[in-house]
Parts: sequence; structure tokens; C-alpha cells
Amino acid sequence: MRVYAQTPARRNRQILADLIAVALVSAAVWFALAVHDAIMLLAEPGRRVESSGDSLATELGNAGDAASKVPFVGDLLQKPLQSAAGASTGIADAGQSLQDAVSQVATLVTVALIALPVTVVLLLWLPARLRWIRRSIVMRRLLDAPGGADLLALRALTGRLSDLAALPTPPGGLADAWRRGDRQIIGDLSTLALRRAGLRP
Repeated sequence: MRVYAQTPARRNRQILADLIAVALVSAAVWFALAVHDAIMLLAEPGRRVESSGDSLATELGNAGDAASKVPFVGDLLQKPLQSAAGASTGIADAGQSLQDAVSQVATLVTVALIALPVTVVLLLWLPARLRWIRRSIVMRRLLDAPGGADLLALRALTGRLSDLAALPTPPGGLADAWRRGDRQIIGDLSTLALRRAGLRP
């Protein structure tokens, strides 16, 4: 299976198209990751809230433990401090929830920013590449099959007139020479059909 054409002009166009496709996909991925990083900056307040809530809960818990050791009123002092520590844990959980929400949004936006342009590039680029690969395989098999050169010559005869004008015209014309089975003309025409497809005999 041949991936690139054998003729320089078509091969250069194919390589250029492949490079453009790779560049577009790379640019889309880079841009999406940059947007992801920018969105994740919005999670910084959530990190601060979580950190502050955890620190406050720890300090209030320690204060409650210390207050419980005060004679006679230790239990009375400990309960409000433990309740405040629990509320501080809730604040930390809210900060974590904010970070999770920002992370989910960043992930969804990143996936969308990658998937959409990559899909468009693949839909525009890949079918044409696969069609050429399939056509080159078919033409090679046809050339190797009995009578394949005649069919390729017929394909060239039904192609662009500007291509046919480059061939020397025998007496009676190219079509008449093909009908007569002129091996030289059939060879020239089949070579023309292959060259038009980017292949060599």
C-alpha cells in the first residue's frame, strides 16, 4: 500500500496537506490546554476557602479540646467550639465543591475545543487521503491484471483534453489507435492515466 504519490507535484501537495492537518490539530490542542489552564485559575478562591476552612476547623477543634479541660465549665465551652469546627469543615467542603465544579467546566470546555476542530480537520483531510490510497491500490492492481493497460488507456482517453494534447497524435487519432490495439499508444495512455493519479508505471 502506497501512502504518498510517486510524482513530485502530487506528493508535495499531499505532504503539505498532511503537515497542515497536523499543525491545525496541534494548534487546537495547544489552545484548548491554554483555555483549560485559564479556567482552572478560577478554582484558586476555592482552594483558599478550603485551606482556610480546614485550618479554622483544626484550630477550633484544638481549642475545644483545651476548653474541655477547664474545671466545671469545660463541657459547656467545648460544645460551641466543636460546633464551630464542624461549620468550618462545611466551609472547606464548599471550597472543594467550587474546585470540582471549575475542574468539570474546564474539562468539558477543553474536550469541546479539541474535538470540534479535530473532527472538522479529519472530515476535510482524511477522506481525500483514503480515497487516493484506495484509488492507487485499484490502479496498481488494474495495471497488473490482464488487459489492465487497455482499461487505463481508456480512462486516459475519457480524461482531460489538455493531458491528451501532450501526446503525439498518430494517424487516425488516439481513439482509433486504442481501438486498433496500438501497444505504443496504449502504453502512453496508460502511463498518462497513472501519472494523473500520481503514480509511475
